[in-house]
Amino acid sequence: MAGMISRGLPSAGVFAGPIAWLADTQVNYAAVPWVCAHQVPFIPVFAAAMAVISLAGGYLSWRGYASEAPTPAPDSTGAGRPHRFVALMGIAIAVLFTLVILLQGAAGLVFHGCER
Repeated sequence: MAGMISRGLPSAGVFAGPIAWLADTQVNYAAVPWVCAHQVPFIPVFAAAMAVISLAGGYLSWRGYASEAPTPAPDSTGAGRPHRFVALMGIAIAVLFTLVILLQGAAGLVFHGCER
């Protein structure tokens, strides 16, 4: 685990952000009856947790970007593998989905679940 954090994982943000948003959206819809009945602000708390997961994927992508050399070694068999590009895309996707998750969570501060 420590090695993955230090070296990074270039594609982590590509998957973590959308999966966190998917989980957040599904839980938001499924929790409406419970939130309405108990009047507990569950949606913003869950959105914050999913935003942290999305940012963790972006962090792993950033570590993957920082640990990769700009050009492959001359005798490398990994030439042509776009690790740095995938890492940049992972960072951008993770940030985008974090913003989307936080905006959905902010809606949970305004709407309490019992609107009709």
